[in-house]
Amino acid sequence: MKPLKEKVSITIDADILLEIREKAEKDDRSLSQYINLVLREHLNRK
Repeated sequence: MKPLKEKVSITIDADILLEIREKAEKDDRSLSQYINLVLREHLNRK
């Protein structure tokens, strides 16, 4: 079963958002998928 997802609103600095969008596109992922991936990797390192 797929994990449940929740909608959230966050504020991100424009320069960071631009870089994330570019990396997501390069990785052929949606912005949400890429942000989830980055956050999950970060949490797994902690």
